[in-house]
Amino acid sequence: MTTPLDDGPRSDTALDAAPCATDFRATLTLRFSSTPRGARLARRIASQQMDAWGWPYGTEANDTVELITAELAANAVTHGRVPGRDAELRLVRDADARHVRVEVADVRGERLPLPEPDGRPLADGGRGLVLVVTLAEEWGVTPRSGAPGKTVWAVVACP
Repeated sequence: MTTPLDDGPRSDTALDAAPCATDFRATLTLRFSSTPRGARLARRIASQQMDAWGWPYGTEANDTVELITAELAANAVTHGRVPGRDAELRLVRDADARHVRVEVADVRGERLPLPEPDGRPLADGGRGLVLVVTLAEEWGVTPRSGAPGKTVWAVVACP
């Protein structure tokens, strides 16, 4: 697993993401299995990456990115799953280290997320995306670049 730094050197670990002197925009990309175990891995790696980028465990920024990653990854493996096809997590820290963009891609482009719960008070699902909408500065869905499917993304302010 590697952590590419946009056009910069590549690292042998997912957690070594310090930017080089000429490139201050850092990116982590991780493919994970479309299973609940894969979604848990994505959540844990996101939290570890936030810690490596300077937002320690237990801080608001780390917890928010971890929760948003958990919700988007869970949605990807629940609603976007195609057996044998992986999902993908991508975290991007901006040059000023003030925002982190969380992207989770899956291969089911026809199944778009709906942020509204279905209205039933005891519904089993439908609340995860409401949390994302509430916690993120902005969010959206885009077609997956160069592959079938979609990418659901959210931007988190990180003081």
